[in-house]
Amino acid sequence: MDNNQILSAKAEIEATAAYRTLTDFFDADSFCEIDAFVKSDSGFAEVTAGYGTVEGMPVYAFAQNSDISGGAMSKAQAAKLKKLYKLALKTGAPVVGFYDSVGGRLSQGTDLLAGCGDLLNLGAKLSGAVPQISVVTGTCLGTNALAAVSADFVIMTEDAKLSLDVSGENADAEYNAANGNASLIAKDAAQAVKKARELVCYLPSNNLNSAPEADVSEPTLQGSCIVSKTVDGGSKLKIADPCGDTARIRLARMNGSVVGVVRTIGKKLDDLSAAKIAKFVRFCDAFSLPVLTFVDCDGFENLSSAAKLSSAYAEATTVKISVIVGKAIGSAYIALAGTGANADVVYAYPDAIISPVNLEAAALILSEDAMKVPVAEQSAAAEQFAKEKLSAFCAAQNGYIDGIVGEDQLRKALISALDMMAGKRVPTVAKKHSTV
Repeated sequence: MDNNQILSAKAEIEATAAYRTLTDFFDADSFCEIDAFVKSDSGFAEVTAGYGTVEGMPVYAFAQNSDISGGAMSKAQAAKLKKLYKLALKTGAPVVGFYDSVGGRLSQGTDLLAGCGDLLNLGAKLSGAVPQISVVTGTCLGTNALAAVSADFVIMTEDAKLSLDVSGENADAEYNAANGNASLIAKDAAQAVKKARELVCYLPSNNLNSAPEADVSEPTLQGSCIVSKTVDGGSKLKIADPCGDTARIRLARMNGSVVGVVRTIGKKLDDLSAAKIAKFVRFCDAFSLPVLTFVDCDGFENLSSAAKLSSAYAEATTVKISVIVGKAIGSAYIALAGTGANADVVYAYPDAIISPVNLEAAALILSEDAMKVPVAEQSAAAEQFAKEKLSAFCAAQNGYIDGIVGEDQLRKALISALDMMAGKRVPTVAKKHSTV
């Protein structure tokens, strides 16, 4: 193939969906391609890769090209992606991958497996150093799926497939969202690109930089949940809602700065909710994003998930502020708002309740006379006992609550606490990592 033929073939690639995906993802005229002419067997490599800016922030990205051999992973594709990963690690910029591949070039045998292993190794080195986002717009099965799910956030289109099982079983977006593999669901590829751009704008370039700031806007006060009434208006980015029924996680802004938000919504934390909170808290800690936790929780459904979540909070050295907006019962208080969480500041609503066990048990243990009522009236008696003896004011008098704040005062109190804690520095015990 002579030079003119090569240029002609390259022009055809620039007309493919994968190439357009990257030009749509990056700011206009900012995309610079890496290894544009690398070959795989008789044609060009099955992936387009390069760098550019998103709202002015440098980002590396790649898109598997399903128009070339179905986007199949190959030695050439792996080598191209390894170069991109290494550049991202050197320069401290996020990596966004668009996945759409039929699998791998199995004829390359162990060379292919080695290349895939190298990619997973580099992805692990990047983890916690720069943010990683995977966007699944088509088929992503087997080893490709393992690489995609190793990212910090996964965006899937409604018709995409993501699974280790190459048969595609349990691979749809709904299944992956419910099980915590997919963070965001997009209607189509165009919306997935927009969501990826939006998400990048909430993240720091690396673990040494701060997240991008934005103009301050007043929160939504009418008909909204406590989070919307507290964070900057229009800044709340929902993440992983279908995963777990008893907690919500968000990226948002407070006074223009990015924070991670956790909100438990009553009852006991189920396993999936606890797992997604733990992962989110560890991400926020890795990139020094403050964590605001709104606590209304009766405890945990599972001991193992309770231990993992408690460990995630206790080990995190980023700024942690907890607000008890309802009940904080036993292990929930310890893990999310107490000494186990190692919270820097703890606020509570005036009607909040902090109890070592469920309210009826607490009333029976601490004041047996209070429960000497008919069985039908015991629940109300326990609630009344809790208001009198287990209130936020009682906890504050014992030094376990830093302040009692009303809903109208909360935003101002949180902004003040975040400003005061902005310079937080905590030395930690020398170790490789925790084992919980």
